[in-house]
Amino acid sequence: MPFSPPRSRLQASSNFEMLAWLFMRWSGVLLLVMIFIHLFVNLVLGDGIQQLDFAFVAGKWAHPFWQWFDLIMLWLAMLHGTNGLRIIINDYADTARSRLWLKAVLLTCSIVIIALGSLVIFTFEPCPLGADPSALPTFCP
Repeated sequence: MPFSPPRSRLQASSNFEMLAWLFMRWSGVLLLVMIFIHLFVNLVLGDGIQQLDFAFVAGKWAHPFWQWFDLIMLWLAMLHGTNGLRIIINDYADTARSRLWLKAVLLTCSIVIIALGSLVIFTFEPCPLGADPSALPTFCP
């Protein structure tokens, strides 16, 4: 087996950039499809925008499929947007120090939004105690 030297930092960086570029293309296509499905289900089926209320979301998230669908869409959109902003920071930030701080803020904000969004999707209570019964979905007691 021939000896292969360790990969240089430049080569590892270019592989990451290639993977990030591929991720942007594939996630963009998948997001486009998911967004049109999301808009069709929420706005075209049923009564259109008049149906969008707490009961609609509660009924939709009562099914695990829609929870996972919205979770995947959230994660893809946040990662896609974060990667795009990372590229903009690399292009326009003047110094390495400003790039580091801007990327740290970007990463922190992205992690917080992904964590909070995931928490909301999976801890959402469709039938909260003490709520106005007229605002609840029909399946609530």
